Amino acid sequence: MNINIVEAVTQIAKERNIQREVLGEILENLFLSMIKRKYGTSDNFDIFVNMDKGEVEIYQVKSIVKEVTDPVTEISLENAQRVEPDLELGDEFVEIIDPSSFGRRLITSAKQGLNQKIREAEKEVIFAEFSDRVGEIIVGDVRQINREEILVSVDRMEVSLPKSEQIYNERFHRGDSIRAIIKAVTQSSRGPEVIVSRADPQFLVRLFEIEVPEIYDGIIELKRVARFPGDRAKVGVYSNDKRIDAVGACVGLKGVRIQAIVKELNNEKIDVINWSSEPQIFIQRALSPAKPLKVLIDEENKSATAVISDDQISLAIGKGGQNRQLASILTGYEITTVKESEWLLEQQKEESLMLTDIPELSKNVLDKLVSAGFESAEEVLDAGRKTIMELKGFGDKTVEKIWEILGSYYEEVEEAETGPMDTLEPDIEKNETGLETSEENDTESAERVLEE
Repeated sequence: MNINIVEAVTQIAKERNIQREVLGEILENLFLSMIKRKYGTSDNFDIFVNMDKGEVEIYQVKSIVKEVTDPVTEISLENAQRVEPDLELGDEFVEIIDPSSFGRRLITSAKQGLNQKIREAEKEVIFAEFSDRVGEIIVGDVRQINREEILVSVDRMEVSLPKSEQIYNERFHRGDSIRAIIKAVTQSSRGPEVIVSRADPQFLVRLFEIEVPEIYDGIIELKRVARFPGDRAKVGVYSNDKRIDAVGACVGLKGVRIQAIVKELNNEKIDVINWSSEPQIFIQRALSPAKPLKVLIDEENKSATAVISDDQISLAIGKGGQNRQLASILTGYEITTVKESEWLLEQQKEESLMLTDIPELSKNVLDKLVSAGFESAEEVLDAGRKTIMELKGFGDKTVEKIWEILGSYYEEVEEAETGPMDTLEPDIEKNETGLETSEENDTESAERVLEE
């Protein structure tokens, strides 16, 4: 019986990849459980499982007493001496228990417990095995397709490819061969659960390692990866050996290497980019196929502004903004794209001297100029003296003083478009109070420009 038990269990262990040491421990615990159920205790029992010989030995240790009160732990001197005549009171007597003495019902129950323990051991083996394989690409067959997941058979184990880890535009059928990366292994009430992925960026990394030997050997390094599964991806590569073209090696002769990866990912577009430690250079490359004219870096906020020629702005942004978003993920900078024309206009505004920044102008003069639509000193000078004099409340002397003030901020201020000031006739118009103002009053107004 011993041999049959051990052989049967050993065969199960081989089929389910359970180590012999673990199996021996399971058998030992199984018999201890049987002993406890039959005798009420297992404290004075020893069990030895010999997997090589296929034997299970059970020993019951009893104390030799004159009068037995507990037959489980005690034996009379008379009965002990029948086996070993030299024994005396107080000695220990070791009795060998035949496993068949436990009875059919107890053995049947033990078999059920054994199966349960083997299943638990098998789950532990699977969990340990797949935990060590996280990040590895597996190949399996599609076994079942559900709304939320695809179940894949891998090495006698059923793994899950959740919808969130699938490439959205891929379609599989039952029996199809599928490759994916082991993303996570968890323990649940149902046992170990293995989650695989085809959408994870690491799946793309592993495919590059398979197709590009230089990456696997460490000659070329994949610095960063950004990916929108099924649509587009960007990969930053770098080689310490200047003799090796990192991008060329990844693409392969006539694109054979990159095409193998693209085909595996259902024609996902992949941009392979030379990595650079200089943020400006790397961002310029990351926005490919667009070619930025200028990249402005804000290190404090980890952001960047890329100035793009007007005819390439759509290339820089990409379909649904994907190109810009992928470039941001790849570089680690939040990238904003700006048209060249808009950027130049903004620069002109920033470089302009605003009227509000000129303290010598009185509030009255400033308000009138702003009300007339002038914001910067350049706008006033470009308009010319004649135009300013045509505004309500501005006379010769006031305009002269304004030009004198603005002239202090610029090296050159053009003469009046209509000629020297003395050729302009003094105007008489009503001020804001409705009273007429003359050149004399206007002189006082000009003086107030400076005083205020």
